[in-house]
Amino acid sequence: MALINEKYEVTLEDGGMRIDSVLCNRGFFESRSAAAKAVTSGLVLVNEKAVKKNYCVSPDDVISFTSKEEEAESVEAELIPLDIRYEDEHILVISKQSDLLTHPSNEAQKRTLMHALLQRYGKDGLCMCQGNEDRPGIVHRLDAHTSGLMICAKTNEAGEELIEQIRNREIDRRYLCLVHGIIRDDKAKIDAPIRRHSTHRTKMVVGDGEGSRNAITTFNCLGRYSSLTNDDGYTLLECKLFTGRTHQIRVHMQFIKHPVVGDPLYSSYSPKAKSASLGLTRQFLHSTHLEFNHPITGEKLVFEDKLPGDLHVALESINNRLFEETPLYDGYSHLI
Repeated sequence: MALINEKYEVTLEDGGMRIDSVLCNRGFFESRSAAAKAVTSGLVLVNEKAVKKNYCVSPDDVISFTSKEEEAESVEAELIPLDIRYEDEHILVISKQSDLLTHPSNEAQKRTLMHALLQRYGKDGLCMCQGNEDRPGIVHRLDAHTSGLMICAKTNEAGEELIEQIRNREIDRRYLCLVHGIIRDDKAKIDAPIRRHSTHRTKMVVGDGEGSRNAITTFNCLGRYSSLTNDDGYTLLECKLFTGRTHQIRVHMQFIKHPVVGDPLYSSYSPKAKSASLGLTRQFLHSTHLEFNHPITGEKLVFEDKLPGDLHVALESINNRLFEETPLYDGYSHLI
């Protein structure tokens, strides 16, 4: 087991929050309780001094801590339910819950979508194609707290073809997304490269340089919600991915100064500001539409998925402030 030393400089939006909340919201720990345990154990320092778990941070505080990197070990499947929307001998389409990682990370080694697939099908029943041996069944991913439709592969032949379709931008992936502020354009294209942040290992940014990769997102406006004194209004979007970079929609929305509601990593609205974030504890981002050709039969497959309960409730809470619908809104009303 290796020890990794980490540092994080507190930002303005973190100011006033408990240290365990900051560490959890910024992705350094799997849960707030895990972060609190690390603080209590003396593994976390603020400005090189030990603090209590209820310590509230200030801008420019420097948090330093030690995390543990687990040695590689064989994957044992945990009993995790799967919401299966389609299945045959080659593929399955699932709706991923919002609190589930797609595949293992240092923070959560045994509770991921991959483990749920292993529990149900075993390694022999999942795609293990070249370059994907350590992630059986997984051909693309969703962020841990993004919910909705995903394709998984059961055979190598299907997996290789799906990966090729993704590479060639042949799979239509659309998301429902609520962002801060009023976007006046009915539709737009964001073509801005993405790379990993130079100091925050869990964060991505728009920019050229080492590790930068092209990233393209388009969006259509569905509805606009009026502002109140404690917020700047909201815009409901249909976002479409043409590339699949880490945190792509979230990074691009921050780039155009309309961050995703509830996003603890990229929103300029503090996660503590529940009035602005509509009480959400995760980003308002849901994979609602998948359209692709079956990797073996060539049949065109189309899937849609309604907003889950937490996102539906958040949207309902501002429904009386909807002041403008675009022509596309009616086409999505059955999913909202």
